[in-house]
Amino acid sequence: MSDLTASVLETKNGFHVDGYEKISYDFTFLDGVFNVENRQLAECYQKWGRVLAVTDMNVFNMYGEQIEKYFQHYNLELKVHKTKIGEKAKTIPTFLSIVDSMTEFGIYRKEPVLVVGGGLVTDVAGFACAAYRRNTNFIRVPTTVIGLIDASVSIKVAVNYGNYKNRLGAYHAPMHTFLDFTFLRSLPTAQIRNGFAELIKISSCSHLPTFDLLDKYCEQLISTGFGRCDGASDEVRDAADKINREGIHEMLKLETPNLHEIGLDRVIAYGHTWSPMHELVPETPLRHGHAISIDMAYSATLANNRKLLSDEEHHRILTLFSRAGLSMDHPQFDEDILDKGTAAILKTRDGKLRAAVPNPLGSCTFLNDVSAEELNAALRRHKEIMKGYPRNGEGLEAFVDASDTGYTENNQKEAEALEAAAKKAGNLNATMDGDNVVHGGKVMNGVNGHANVHVNGHFNGVAEHLANGSTKGLTNGVDGFTNGAKA
Repeated sequence: MSDLTASVLETKNGFHVDGYEKISYDFTFLDGVFNVENRQLAECYQKWGRVLAVTDMNVFNMYGEQIEKYFQHYNLELKVHKTKIGEKAKTIPTFLSIVDSMTEFGIYRKEPVLVVGGGLVTDVAGFACAAYRRNTNFIRVPTTVIGLIDASVSIKVAVNYGNYKNRLGAYHAPMHTFLDFTFLRSLPTAQIRNGFAELIKISSCSHLPTFDLLDKYCEQLISTGFGRCDGASDEVRDAADKINREGIHEMLKLETPNLHEIGLDRVIAYGHTWSPMHELVPETPLRHGHAISIDMAYSATLANNRKLLSDEEHHRILTLFSRAGLSMDHPQFDEDILDKGTAAILKTRDGKLRAAVPNPLGSCTFLNDVSAEELNAALRRHKEIMKGYPRNGEGLEAFVDASDTGYTENNQKEAEALEAAAKKAGNLNATMDGDNVVHGGKVMNGVNGHANVHVNGHFNGVAEHLANGSTKGLTNGVDGFTNGAKA
């Protein structure tokens, strides 16, 4: 909810406006948010007598019956928009399908949409709420580690457009976020590991006690779904609860003064300097957690070279990545990719590198004065260090699969029109760097930012893994509506 205060002053040639918007929203830790004895969520909808929920198909298949019984118990009419979603389906057609469901439902401007799912679902549905009548309320119930630990903290919402991740979006805070860690009981281990990287990120640069707990309980946290699976000890669960609460609290303290990212020196950007390239370069994209862990591990080596991180601390953080099964390197991480990633992030960060690195472990420093020679030397040393770790520093289950990519069946004409628009805007499914285009790990020459090649028989070098890929799959929509068109 927001309150706006402003002043208007006359000037010689017109007027000057100063406006200040208060943004306030709540987080509630609540195991069993859809258990009927927990009425907190239902109370948010008593005024309206009904609920429009947006969730992904996997979550609904597992928890849909419980969700329906919960709202039935409180005499709240429930309408569910179900979608298959992943990076490939984090698109305008998916966004429009949610908008169409909001229209069909007749949502009021202040009536909150309920969004249940991982970070991708909350991103797209949150953007639909931000755009609908310019400001429609929503309530978040995240269901993955990344959704609970990382995406829940931010007020950023977005969809992918063309090749670009989160190119269209907004800053739009939910009314309330319910944090229910029992969802982790049903989350695959690969996704637990994927989210574990975000906790290493915040703790290694800002909260040493949390890093100590991650270090102590690493394997047990991953194998027991942060203490929520059957057989987990009370000790592990208590440690997990402390880690989660302190990690979220620390990120909120860092982010809330800078919700609209006006300041570009961001502690929680540790691991996000070169990771966008790591996610896109392999033909099958790396999971986000593995991409940022490669970035963090390399950045730690860079910090160690500068004596900002001691040898002991450097070894400790790399060992934790390895124990967690997270990636610290991949074969296509070379000086060329390092150079392209540096050039790209300089544009994002207003001409400065602003690379966050631990200094010492548990605190953070930003690097701006790093030459290409120093970066390359650090990479060569990092590659040598990785030879001493299992799998040469490569992670376990590091690449996306169906649980990440999602499936969507868009209206064919609509999808073709959107793809054509994306191409016209600046090339579909390719990472731009001047006149070069990165496709599935290979660099191709393009004209005016447009690629005219196929790689390995795959459209734009990626076999149905990136946004705006294949349009075959399941239907996004409700009541026979396929992305807003009557099926």
